[in-house]
Amino acid sequence: MKRAFVTVGTTSFDDLVASVVAPDCVEILKSLGYNQLVLQIGRGTVVPEPFRTESFTLDVYRYKDSLKEDLQQADLVISHAGAGSCLESLEKGKPLVVVVNEKLMNNHQFELAKQLHKEGHLFYCTCSCFTARSIIYKSGELVSHI
Repeated sequence: MKRAFVTVGTTSFDDLVASVVAPDCVEILKSLGYNQLVLQIGRGTVVPEPFRTESFTLDVYRYKDSLKEDLQQADLVISHAGAGSCLESLEKGKPLVVVVNEKLMNNHQFELAKQLHKEGHLFYCTCSCFTARSIIYKSGELVSHI
């Protein structure tokens, strides 16, 4: 089972949640062999309906005491740019796409994502970029699908 895990941490990031459950993004994930998408949605107001089909599962939750198990089981992590989420994902050696929340003031998350990308640890984008291009991970390389 190939699994993508999305985390927004303890905040809300409805734009990211809406982007990853958009039909075009789900279809791209499926086309790359992903058959499970797990969303940790924090205190957001966008709450996708979990579902299971023969070929794909969407699981949704707000919080857990620890994300350790979800990170260990993930083949791809898509995360907000919080320092804790980024570092925990990288410590697990997981491919990481960080989506910067453009709506935050004094956006330190952008600077963190930019620096970690510069050092070769992750790929980052904004939610508008993620929505438009559905940036995901395939075969050891980050790629964009238009």
